[in-house]
Amino acid sequence: MNSLGFAKAPAATRVVVAMSGGVDSSVVAALLKEQGYDVVGVTLQLYDQGLALQKKGACCAGQDIYDARQVADRIGIPHYVLDYENRFSDAVMQDFADSYLAGETPIPCVRCNQRVKFRDLLDQARALEADCLATGHYVQRMTGASGAELHAATDPTRDQSYFLFATTQAQLDFLRFPLGGMPKSETRALAERFGLPVATKPDSQDICFVPNGNYASVVERLRPGAAEPGAIRHVDGRVLGSHGGVIHFTVGQRRGIAVNDQAHSNEPLYVVRVDPAAREVIVGPKAALACDRIALRELNWLAGAAEDLPVTVKIRSMSKPAAAKVTVSGDGAEVVFDEAQFGVAPGQACVVYQGSRVLGGGWIRRDVAGARTATAA
Repeated sequence: MNSLGFAKAPAATRVVVAMSGGVDSSVVAALLKEQGYDVVGVTLQLYDQGLALQKKGACCAGQDIYDARQVADRIGIPHYVLDYENRFSDAVMQDFADSYLAGETPIPCVRCNQRVKFRDLLDQARALEADCLATGHYVQRMTGASGAELHAATDPTRDQSYFLFATTQAQLDFLRFPLGGMPKSETRALAERFGLPVATKPDSQDICFVPNGNYASVVERLRPGAAEPGAIRHVDGRVLGSHGGVIHFTVGQRRGIAVNDQAHSNEPLYVVRVDPAAREVIVGPKAALACDRIALRELNWLAGAAEDLPVTVKIRSMSKPAAAKVTVSGDGAEVVFDEAQFGVAPGQACVVYQGSRVLGGGWIRRDVAGARTATAA
């Protein structure tokens, strides 16, 4: 077996590398080329290059496409740029806007992996007669008793497994993640050793198609007139003020609410719920955010049968794993936390782990509000 798990020489193993123009995917391409594999680089143009030029540290457009081509030339591999702009807009950006209008907090990076990179690009890799598709994600693919398994990276500060929960078993069989077992410092060192022009390039930040992190401006551009004003209401029913559109708010938010409750309490206020139908933002003290169980939709399950399975879950990419029990039912699941969690936002993902292994995950449903603890009532 070669290092990618194929029973043939590296030179006879074709690998398509998804090259975003960043240091991680560039190192993957250089590393596999050095190991003797037949490497082909593919870069996706996902959104308008004029918009990309306004935002430094983005990916998949503008300068980053140029950087990917420079790396490919440096290491001597063929490189293709595929125009997936329309696919990306339909599958990711429109969903992003609709989710915000529905009072959710979307994660477009997951949708991009799910609907573009690990679907359309994977199909393109097969069309190029590749044996596998390699990416620069910091996750690990391990072989278990029932086949390929998805595990968190060895470096917890770089782990991206939360964003890959929607990866299917068939996709996981075809994917490879060469960086999952190394820290970022080693990746940078390899980039220096290979003499890559992106060796000192900063990591991409925020969402690639959102200039300056202004999510609301993107939603307004995609859905003109979406920012309708409404009331900011306390959980006890009192109207505390007004807002310029529910798209400016997300569950758990504390800053930017622009109202207070000094007449009744000096406690800081948090966004507890967003009601787009009534155009209302519901706020309250931190205790009102407590949640003891949630329901998931569009479940992607990579493990075997699960019934009241003791696991840990992450309800945000940066949240600490929380002990819970998960009951799977069809394409959904119920998650019951051992201890109440705060700031659970509809539209975010809940990813289920057993140790380092990703068992699966799904999207937090809007009816999460009905599952709040008695403290919040």
